[in-house]
Amino acid sequence: MEIKARPIAKGKAVGEVLITKEPFSFLGGVDPATGIIIEKGHELEGKSLTGKVMIFPYGKGSTVGSYVLLDLAKNKKAPAAIINIEAEPIIVVGAIISKIPMVDKPEQDVFKLLKNGMKIEVDGEKGVIRLL
Repeated sequence: MEIKARPIAKGKAVGEVLITKEPFSFLGGVDPATGIIIEKGHELEGKSLTGKVMIFPYGKGSTVGSYVLLDLAKNKKAPAAIINIEAEPIIVVGAIISKIPMVDKPEQDVFKLLKNGMKIEVDGEKGVIRLL
């Protein structure tokens, strides 16, 4: 199965889904040294985003979040790819400078179709999400 989306950041990646309906901030939301989500009260608190295809509606927080994504990439703790419902500049810049494939505006409801642990591929150049 393929889901078309808007391409944002180039590249292709395969990983397990890590999904939340809550917005996410990389600044204060994740430990860049470990890739563990540390935002108190967030439904993903305590989970690792390392190597996962992270799916969340949109980003929140400071512009420094872009550099937290870059730190995650430098530490080899970054998500494999990012899918947003509506991309915003902080996450987009972070994905581009960190070379993390990213898409947004999926044509189907990813919250109904995808579940944590499913294996998918994201093609950030073609704007395609593939269920594997």
